[in-house]
Amino acid sequence: MNVEEEIKEYIATQPEQKRGEMQELHHIILQLIPDCKLWFLDGKNEKGKTVSNPNIGYGFQTIKYADGKTREFFQIGISANTTGISVYILGIDDKTYLAQTYGKTLGNAKVSGYCIKFKTLKDINIDVLKEAILYGVETSRSH
Repeated sequence: MNVEEEIKEYIATQPEQKRGEMQELHHIILQLIPDCKLWFLDGKNEKGKTVSNPNIGYGFQTIKYADGKTREFFQIGISANTTGISVYILGIDDKTYLAQTYGKTLGNAKVSGYCIKFKTLKDINIDVLKEAILYGVETSRSH
C-alpha cells in the first residue's frame, strides 16, 4: 500500500463525523502546501506495539537532536484522538508561540507548544488554523 492509500484507509476507519472532518482537514492542508511530501505513521514502534495515535504528515524537515543526530520528519501532522482531532505543528522553537499568537482567536481548542486539539471543525476558526499551519511550514523551512 502506498502512502495515499494508507491515508485514505486511515480516514475511512474513523467514525462518520470525524471521517468527514479529517477528510476536510486533509484537503485544506493539501491546498495550503500542495506539493508537500505525504507521510503516514501507523502509531506502532519497530516491535509492532502501539505507542501513539496514527498520524498523517505533510511536508518535510530535518530535526536535529541535542546529541547531534538528525531525523527526517513531517512539518504538519493530523491525528484523530478520543475526543476529536489533533493538528501538530512541528519545528517551532518557541513553545509558547502557538498559544500566544493563535490561542485567543482560534476558538474552542487546546493549544500547546506544538499541538492544537479540538473536538470538531465547527468549534474553531479555520482561517486562524490555516495561518498557524502556514507559519509552522515557513518556520520549519527556515531551520
